[in-house]
Amino acid sequence: MEKFDRNFIFGTATSSYQVEGAVSEDGRSPSIWDTFSTTPGKVMQGDTGAVACNHYHLYKDDVKLIKSLGVDSYRFSIAWPRIFPEEGVYNETGMQFYKNLIAELKENNIKPVVTLYHWDLPQWAQDQGGWVSRKSLKWFRSYAQKVFRELDGEVDSWITQNEPWCAAFLGYHQGVHAPGHTNMDDALKAAHHILISHGQTVNLLKQEMQSSTPIGITLNLSPFYPATKTLNNEIAANNADGYTNRWFLDPIFKGSYPSDMINLFSKYVHDFSFIKDEDMELIAVDCDFFGINFYNRQLVEFHAASDYLYRPAYSDYDKTEMGWDISPVEFQELIRRLRREYTALPIIITENGACFPDQITEDGEVHDVERTNYVKKHLQAIAELNDEGMNISGYFLWSLFDNFEWAFGYEKRFGIIYVDFENQQRTVKDSAKFYRNAIAARNL
Repeated sequence: MEKFDRNFIFGTATSSYQVEGAVSEDGRSPSIWDTFSTTPGKVMQGDTGAVACNHYHLYKDDVKLIKSLGVDSYRFSIAWPRIFPEEGVYNETGMQFYKNLIAELKENNIKPVVTLYHWDLPQWAQDQGGWVSRKSLKWFRSYAQKVFRELDGEVDSWITQNEPWCAAFLGYHQGVHAPGHTNMDDALKAAHHILISHGQTVNLLKQEMQSSTPIGITLNLSPFYPATKTLNNEIAANNADGYTNRWFLDPIFKGSYPSDMINLFSKYVHDFSFIKDEDMELIAVDCDFFGINFYNRQLVEFHAASDYLYRPAYSDYDKTEMGWDISPVEFQELIRRLRREYTALPIIITENGACFPDQITEDGEVHDVERTNYVKKHLQAIAELNDEGMNISGYFLWSLFDNFEWAFGYEKRFGIIYVDFENQQRTVKDSAKFYRNAIAARNL
């Protein structure tokens, strides 16, 4: 049986808009996700995060559930519109919620890992250009500085940005996430400014505030494979990798954007003058760890009619309800590639999990065998990687709860705790029980 080091951190994770609810309480102003989710046709069944898991009011009971899992740590994000509901206007009541949550966690010996940005940009910032505007750097710096001043002494680790690819490319290029733009120029500027905000935030904490609290960034990474070994399909896989992975990995770890992707993007974006020389040094700032959200590998094939010459290809792998390949072996290949090409930093798996159509059975239980197997396979993969010396220092299972799953609303369940959204009843699933036992034994 594979074992985990005693220092390995086991955790679970959520994000503010997906679980908190209370979107107009205690001074919080709307985020871009409040606006997007209330726009007809944007989210399945017209669902919104207005109530979500009502974590804002139920956090004490929720911390008891977290405690019952035996995890070392809980990763959550802060809702920027709670802290600055207007530009330059600080809301102490909004901050108090996070102080209370952190105090509750620490009382139960659970380490708080805090993400500064998990996509809920204040609508007031979007009204002035959002991440497309370079002014976003000033807004985010003010926000981060206030959060650090209020919370840094109580937080175990900081994550600056969660999945810049989603925030920038799903939000500003593909238009399926807030704010719903479909403009590649906007997307590249947004991605660039999000990456700069990461660098300036690390410097703020480390250099200006002289804090020793660990800080890093989280990227969603997915390894791409050609459907067949033809030159065209190899090009497709390379472009998919560039669009999804290298456009973020290269600036963070190599201080430059990949030239092949600049050439490809130049078909749609003719002016890259928004990228300043000094930006790249800032983006490539030294961090304490590297966070990875991993869900699946992807198989692609050449497609001349698509912008970047690729499209999804048929795969015969077992899949989650999202249609995503269950691929722990390719996860291992991704980690080895990162070690080979990019970084020696400790790696934390900041999200990993699976969506399946769960139901409560007559015995009042949720027997989510497929999710349990998914988690077990990925924990096994991590243990094997660490035997190879890959230095994965933590694992955060996504998600603690079934929650508001962005454009899918409440249709998709990722939680290890089932939530009945009619009455907020929580039911611990079998996957949570497996996870609890695996943590307790520190082996599989």
